Amino acid sequence: MKKWNLVIDVAQCFNCNACTMACHDEYFGNEFPGVAAEMPRLGHRWIEIRQRESGAFPVVEVSYLPVTCNHCDNPPCLKAARDGAVVKRADGIVIIVPEKAQGQRQLVEACPYGAIWWNEDKQLPQAWPFDAHLLDGGWTQTRGAQVCPTRAMRALCVEDEEMQRIVREQKLAVLHPEYGTRPRVYYRNLERWTRVFVAGSVAGKIAGVTECIEGARLTLEKNGAQIAEATSDAYGDFRFGGLEEASGAYKVCIADRRFAPKTLEVALGKSAVLGTIMLEQGPAV
Repeated sequence: MKKWNLVIDVAQCFNCNACTMACHDEYFGNEFPGVAAEMPRLGHRWIEIRQRESGAFPVVEVSYLPVTCNHCDNPPCLKAARDGAVVKRADGIVIIVPEKAQGQRQLVEACPYGAIWWNEDKQLPQAWPFDAHLLDGGWTQTRGAQVCPTRAMRALCVEDEEMQRIVREQKLAVLHPEYGTRPRVYYRNLERWTRVFVAGSVAGKIAGVTECIEGARLTLEKNGAQIAEATSDAYGDFRFGGLEEASGAYKVCIADRRFAPKTLEVALGKSAVLGTIMLEQGPAV
């Protein structure tokens, strides 16, 4: 049968928080029996926009990651629940049943994504229920997806085989696949959150004047093998992205017909900004 999935494009999220506010508007002041009790006015972010900064001045990349209940096919909260407090619906949606979950704080600790919130006043664990009451009423998108100005968020109700085809074609990924929870929230361009980069600028003296060097050829090497290449732009800037954090030693090799070749060694922890790299006059390549 068809099941619900959520697809989020990290590259399109710019932290407007429209989805977060739409979620708050839907659940604060409202009760939806069997689906969700009222959200507190303050303190809960059932759709939470997390922020990550990479690099250093002048090359800084800021990425935003909307995180919510992943509606896992192997949900840890379901295993931790007592007395039917958590249910996994046939359409893929996971519900913390408000009438049965009171006092079960262990559900908060059970979620490895930090997506279950504790309502102190109600003594109740709560999470985003995929707007199940709206979808059951005929809606085709969640409120967060409807209000997203960049269409970074969209809900899909398809059979599992179709969803896996979409995952392959659009190169989607899930958060922490190593957890084994099999989430139904998928991300596009997740490497903006999980990966790091090496960047810098190339300059040199032409006719005695220091200039940005456009068109320099750069290669990135690891363990003696070339893994990426780039060309400096009109400002002399270059960037190698999609690298694993704390992945060790790299070499950046720079070649331009007007200058001597240059090689720099980089020990990559987090994103590395090499600053302005001056090329020297010498045998050209």
